[in-house]
Amino acid sequence: MTLKARCHCGATQFEVTQAPEWVSDCNCSFCSKRGALWAYYTPDQFKLTTARDRVSTYQWGGYFGTHHHCGVCGCGTYSQFPSFENGVVNHDAPRISLNARLFEDFDLDAVPVRKTDGRSY
Repeated sequence: MTLKARCHCGATQFEVTQAPEWVSDCNCSFCSKRGALWAYYTPDQFKLTTARDRVSTYQWGGYFGTHHHCGVCGCGTYSQFPSFENGVVNHDAPRISLNARLFEDFDLDAVPVRKTDGRSY
């Protein structure tokens, strides 16, 4: 099952190979201001379907992760980070965090929301 997503204006679009089983509500300084609910995927499950030049990137802190947003409407779309399984940074296991609020034809209320204590990272 392919699940499609897009920003507000549609200039940035992407798809994933499956629906999320759950989404994350992170309380870190960035996520709490962005207001996204995150669905996590491996790079091989994610495909950007529009031109990369429509995507703008923001990095901060240690610069080991990237936050992406639409370069036209500014909507937060996805982030790329190493895995943080068990609170340990694993650069060999990158993951893509997608703003699940952007999924089309998907009932976000049907999946559980897990609270993530990103402030402690």
